[in-house]
Amino acid sequence: MSKRISILGSTGSIGRQTLEVMEALGMEAAALAAHSNGKLLEEQARRFRPELAVLADEKAAADLRVRLADTNVRVLGGTEGLMEAAAHPGSDTAVAAMVGMAGLRPTLAAIREGKRIALANKETLVCAGTLVLEEAKDYGAQILPVDSEHGAIFQCLEGNRNRGEVKRLILTCSGGPFYGKKRRELQGVTREDALQHPNWSMGAKITVDSATLMNKGLEVMEAMHLYQMPVEKIAVVIHRESIIHSLVEYCDNAMLAQLGTPDMRLPIQYALTWPRRVPGGPSQPLDLWHCGPLTFGEPDLETFRCLTLALEAARTGGTAGAVLNGANEAAVGLFLEGRIGFLDIAERVALALDQVKAVENPALQDILEADREARQVVLAAR
Repeated sequence: MSKRISILGSTGSIGRQTLEVMEALGMEAAALAAHSNGKLLEEQARRFRPELAVLADEKAAADLRVRLADTNVRVLGGTEGLMEAAAHPGSDTAVAAMVGMAGLRPTLAAIREGKRIALANKETLVCAGTLVLEEAKDYGAQILPVDSEHGAIFQCLEGNRNRGEVKRLILTCSGGPFYGKKRRELQGVTREDALQHPNWSMGAKITVDSATLMNKGLEVMEAMHLYQMPVEKIAVVIHRESIIHSLVEYCDNAMLAQLGTPDMRLPIQYALTWPRRVPGGPSQPLDLWHCGPLTFGEPDLETFRCLTLALEAARTGGTAGAVLNGANEAAVGLFLEGRIGFLDIAERVALALDQVKAVENPALQDILEADREARQVVLAAR
């Protein structure tokens, strides 16, 4: 069970909810790190009194250093500061909640200190799963999932750890705000339309990924690494209510599912308290008498092409995951800025996968280069 925690991405949705869980359970913050939100990080530092506060943005870090001058909180900036927060000797657990590829190197730094990794940054495994898991084994680091879907699978597998008896992992998917629509209906959707998730409150990037179903594709790739399963043994089912968070189907056709309210604080709490379950967390219980009927359906792979592209990248392996993710991050950024349309996201990701050759058995430098090339393709496309 975790006692002192470093949070990489403390001002984001997962980071803020992690602090709620920590406060409810009496856990301490050793280090808090974020990108540039100095105002919120100052509030967090004053409330939770970590030894270290870090902002990746150097200018914002300099301002934060002045703001916290009356405290004992040490303030650092830049990539090196993030690495120090990740590897902080005063923490036993690092919550990897930074968005995107930016979380890879800090997560590796925490792994190399043998810490428990509460992993909310799925891109780390999508881009460098083999490398990350090898280092976790070498340094004795535990990796526990924070995503609701992977937290559900993790819990379902605890009842039967013989992976040879697993027939399928089944990831549930809300379908996002555009469920049931066809491509022609998505031609003119706006940033605001895409950010209207029906069940979850998340950051802009992951909310758009949920709208394109890329998020589910990334989760399939993450599951392959976390649970050592081929893509053929991982399925996606549309479950609009987000009550069943995922399932495991066994060889005798029995299915185990984990149910709960759509509240990220529950999987966060379990990642921090595992192997124990403790009362007193902030999440709300599920009321089965009033949650309504539960429905299931197949994803529309033709309309939501990003999921198809992710499955193709999963089968290719190597640096294909890094290409997919880098291209998607760049394309979603352009969409959020209003520079491309919603359907253009998948088109630009497909272009990058076509133009950037996948490298088998990549080293870290190969992964970083694949990410750079993919972003370049997306940004240069007309």
